[in-house]
Amino acid sequence: MIEIKVPELAESITEGTIAQWLINIGDKVTKGDSVVELETDKVNIELNAEYSGVVTKVLKGPGDIVEVGDVIAIIEENENAATVANSSVPAAPEKSAEVETFNQQSTQAEQELPKAASPIASPAARKLARELGIDLAQVSSRDPLGRIRPEDVKAYTPAPSVKEERKLEKTSPKPAVQQIDEEFDKPVERVKMSRRRQTIAKRLVEVQHTAAMLTTFNEVDMSAVMDLRNQRKDAFYEKHGVRLGFMSFFTKAVVSALKQFPLLNAEIQGDELIIKKFYDIGIAVAAPEGLVVPVVRGANQKNFAEIEQDISNLGKKARDNALTLNDLQGGTFTITNGGVFGSLMSTPILNSPQVGILGMHKIQTRPIAIDKERMENRPMMYIALSYDHRIVDGKEAVSFLATVKELLEDPHSLLLEG
Repeated sequence: MIEIKVPELAESITEGTIAQWLINIGDKVTKGDSVVELETDKVNIELNAEYSGVVTKVLKGPGDIVEVGDVIAIIEENENAATVANSSVPAAPEKSAEVETFNQQSTQAEQELPKAASPIASPAARKLARELGIDLAQVSSRDPLGRIRPEDVKAYTPAPSVKEERKLEKTSPKPAVQQIDEEFDKPVERVKMSRRRQTIAKRLVEVQHTAAMLTTFNEVDMSAVMDLRNQRKDAFYEKHGVRLGFMSFFTKAVVSALKQFPLLNAEIQGDELIIKKFYDIGIAVAAPEGLVVPVVRGANQKNFAEIEQDISNLGKKARDNALTLNDLQGGTFTITNGGVFGSLMSTPILNSPQVGILGMHKIQTRPIAIDKERMENRPMMYIALSYDHRIVDGKEAVSFLATVKELLEDPHSLLLEG
């Protein structure tokens, strides 16, 4: 008997929530197969089987909170494990009604197993089939032993009528689940917050309570950056295989300004200031499961192409919900771009324990006074710096933001830095 336990996840993560099981009782698993998806405060993690065998018990159900070291399932290594799986009934946890329902469903599946043999498939193949809406019983295996693998699922093509039916099911809008709430006496929909959303809410409130947060604003004439980008974007893409965006300019400007004003690249620990001599810049991304801040490591040592490539890769991983804990840990300063959603001006909230965050906003053409006699329409952007007033004074914060402005309005100086 082998216990599947919740492993050590990261230094700051001690528990998670079972998001979904990728295997069923009676499934054969191979060492390295993904068996369960665990939702943590930062990312969703798939736990892998450390041994091969047959799943005989599932002890925790979707929605259950589990801690590091908890036993969540049992695997039998011997050849008779399938018989054990068919005859075992998982113990019903006393605390959760959801777990009881989950175990009842598992027991029912066990009872039905002898009547109709379940296809032998890897957990990855089962997960892919669920995502594509494919019945594994209809999938042919190219494995000599009959085991269905992900490539078999990908190669399967359903009959046109079935395909159309599934397409209709996916595209048809599902009615919202509403109920008459006693508190409001009107129709409402109650949705449980995900663990990540709860963590985001908790940390944002903590920052408001623990930091003396203040925000200063400035505006940048983006003419020079836009002209330089238009001149070089085609050659840049041909040479590096990645598009030249605005984020690399802002990252370079921020790093240069942080070198001049190091307290904005620090954090408070007790009665000490930790002034960091490295520049790992967090880039806030609105992912499907909530806001995440993946980190561009060693931004001071990277050129424009390397920064753009990192940002592109991290953005794709965020959209695919594939970020790892290492992608999210250890940032020293954060940049957030509300302009992509049309925000003209906002007050960004600090990403604790960092003491500074730069907010970018929408580029908008506005009339600007060139001198006493002339006005011109220029592409302007408001930028905002939120900072922790406990260690950063107003003079330093305003000077930092003015430096970022000056560097962006003379982008050739950033190119000279690499």
